[in-house]
Amino acid sequence: MINIRMTHHRGFSLIELMIVVAIVGIIAAIAYPSYSNHVRETRRTAAQADLVALAQWMERQYSGDFSYLEGGNQPTLPFTQSPRTGTAFYNLSFNGTVAANAYTLQAVPTGDQTNDSCGTLRITQTGARSSTSGTGCW
Repeated sequence: MINIRMTHHRGFSLIELMIVVAIVGIIAAIAYPSYSNHVRETRRTAAQADLVALAQWMERQYSGDFSYLEGGNQPTLPFTQSPRTGTAFYNLSFNGTVAANAYTLQAVPTGDQTNDSCGTLRITQTGARSSTSGTGCW
């Protein structure tokens, strides 16, 4: 009678480990750009909402004085970044000079948001919406 012991080694071989690392790398290479684009779209949507809020603020100004100017002067916006608190991803301002009956608000991307395909977002007193580059940005 021969006593043979079978030993079982537990763990992973180097090849198995390298295959897993390669699979995780491929998934990350595909998922990260998609995630980054989604984050940029979310920030853009927040900036669009802030532009609409500022346009409504301007319309309230107009309904009181029948002019977009404050006492004949350029109005001061109640907030100038989007989001309103924390790290700014868009700077909000007027594009040019405000007239008594016309204005254009803009959201200029900053930081990582400059990689967004839409560029600067704009809205006018008529509600016309545009961007400096890209289509389907609003």
